[in-house]
Amino acid sequence: MKHIIVIPDGAADEPLEIFDGKTVIEAARTPNIDRLCRSAYQGMVRTVPEGVAPGSDVAQMSILGYNVLENYNGRAPIEAAAQGIDLGSEDWVFRCNLVTYADECMADHSAGHISNEEAGKLMDVIRSELETENIRFYKGVSYRHLCVISGATFDLETQPPHEIIGKPIDKNLPKGKNESLIRELMLRSRSLFENHEINTVRMDLGENPVSSIWLWGQGRKTELKPFKDAYGKTGAMITAVDLARGLATLIGFDIINVEGATGYYDTNYQGKTEAAKEALKTHDVVVVHIEGPDEAGHSGNAVIKKKALERIDELVIGPLAEEMEKYQGSRMLVMPDHPTPIRTQGHTAEPVPFLIYGDGIKPNIDKTFSERNAAQSGLFIDEGYQLMEFFLKGMRR
Repeated sequence: MKHIIVIPDGAADEPLEIFDGKTVIEAARTPNIDRLCRSAYQGMVRTVPEGVAPGSDVAQMSILGYNVLENYNGRAPIEAAAQGIDLGSEDWVFRCNLVTYADECMADHSAGHISNEEAGKLMDVIRSELETENIRFYKGVSYRHLCVISGATFDLETQPPHEIIGKPIDKNLPKGKNESLIRELMLRSRSLFENHEINTVRMDLGENPVSSIWLWGQGRKTELKPFKDAYGKTGAMITAVDLARGLATLIGFDIINVEGATGYYDTNYQGKTEAAKEALKTHDVVVVHIEGPDEAGHSGNAVIKKKALERIDELVIGPLAEEMEKYQGSRMLVMPDHPTPIRTQGHTAEPVPFLIYGDGIKPNIDKTFSERNAAQSGLFIDEGYQLMEFFLKGMRR
């Protein structure tokens, strides 16, 4: 049996006036998803446990079948695994965003999705000026980087920059044990970036400058039980995002890189699909993660979010549904990891819709895929990690 999981990150939303009261999923033209629904199971699942901050890290950990309450240890350690950073037992790792401030508020969590080349040069400055024997910075992709600190312990409340768009910086700085160390690094980065030539050029071009680094998502080394041991199946992950790569690394999935995969809505959709087809030949479970809808949600752009979902339907779900017909007993799971509402431009912890299509599946509701329709199906999985067992084995509930 082959199993395909397609995650349109952050696609779930609220009813929107621009779409006459429909959500993005309802408004999008998705003939392939609609076709699958005629013979698919639909339901709702809580991927973010109550009381846990609604991040892609916890939501995707749930989708992959791991209990967040037992296994989660911060976002940054997951991304450290993606970069192959060997954390010591006393190391703390922080996510390090390149961000834009405006009027002392968070204006852009990604500094205009700064290019790898520009980000690399700015991180070179950070490494040169801020690194010490106990503080190390690691380059990532675009605005996403990491900072590892040893010789100190932390008990901090930090804020994801994409969750505080438009909110004051001073009210959202790290708070708690050793906050001064983290705040000082962020403050010093402002002076390093202020007159940097890259920012000068970006402002001349009307692009968002990089105002500062922003440290958040801290944690210590994370370990997860291999997926093969937990579920008896091999797996592969196709994504452009270090978070998903890190989870894949921790559970023993192979990571398949695709040229032109950007983690944005201009990603190489077709390339991801072709990579998934190849991966199905040698793996039991193939996960295709697409970040575009989430980024559009953070930008508050409903039209782009709708277009991203339509491209996923046309270029990913349609071809993969056709491909799975080659494999006896195959199944497909389609679901967002969490909502990223246009209204709030941040993540929420609301349950998300899912559909399961394939061998042994009979429809439980005669409706197209959406948040409202899935909620009417009568199927609700409260502990998100249980969905994987349901998907793989069709366990009774």
